[in-house]
Amino acid sequence: MLQGGVDTSLIKWVKYDGIGRTVRNGLNFTERGYGIRGALGVSDRGNTAASQLKEGDIDWEYIFGTLGVRWLHTGGIFAALSDTTAKVVIEAVKTAKKYGTIVSYDLNYRPSLWNDIGGKAKAREVNKEIAKYIDVMIGNEEDFTACLGLEVEGNDENLKKLNIDGYKKMMAKAAELYPNFKVAASTLRTVKTATVNDWSAICWADGKVYNGLDLNGLEIYDRVGGGDSFASGLIYGLMETGDPQTAVNYGVAHGALAMTTPGDTSMATKAEVERIIGGVGARVQR
Repeated sequence: MLQGGVDTSLIKWVKYDGIGRTVRNGLNFTERGYGIRGALGVSDRGNTAASQLKEGDIDWEYIFGTLGVRWLHTGGIFAALSDTTAKVVIEAVKTAKKYGTIVSYDLNYRPSLWNDIGGKAKAREVNKEIAKYIDVMIGNEEDFTACLGLEVEGNDENLKKLNIDGYKKMMAKAAELYPNFKVAASTLRTVKTATVNDWSAICWADGKVYNGLDLNGLEIYDRVGGGDSFASGLIYGLMETGDPQTAVNYGVAHGALAMTTPGDTSMATKAEVERIIGGVGARVQR
């Protein structure tokens, strides 16, 4: 966190019980896959510190009112961690909206996390409530369908060929149902093999659709973190430029770079991202 320049002054400290039942970090085990063998992810997030957060634990009034934080990002994985975390999300987004803070949300539907607290029906109930307070909604076709009940028409069952017009219609429908959405974005991934994907994204903003970079035949080292890095690139672009086209290109490029390194945390620099956007590609830099 310190390396990333994150302010650690607001970390909530709790007593250590000698074993770690209240302070453990979540783990994510990933089998990368190769060729025709797809990647496999297994989450170990039970009894983590984050999963034990409940309403009232965080002073959102101080964060958004006193400190004036201008952007809040959260998502469906945190909402699914326990019976209490979805309530924390709703508490946070309501307070953020009260102070005019921009709120972004990555749907990130994970069936294995929702199974213990009500399954897909609960995921849809929770996410439909949260969506009422979101400015920037992010997800892929499966996320929008499972969490908000919005279908992408024209895709084949195995997502071997994506119908872009179907995505455009789905996003228009999302904006109609949730007029608070200022931006809605979806990654576009066609899996050729576990190590070769076509990668792009689409972004809806103010009634217009913006197509991101098309990185066809992208070679994948570790796909974990591609979606998160797309989201952070998109958010950076929106914060710094306000231009949806620039933002979606930042998202696509950053997500692509994240999938060239192991683990889900991107270490790509802004310069590297901008080289991808500019079409420089893998030329050696000296």
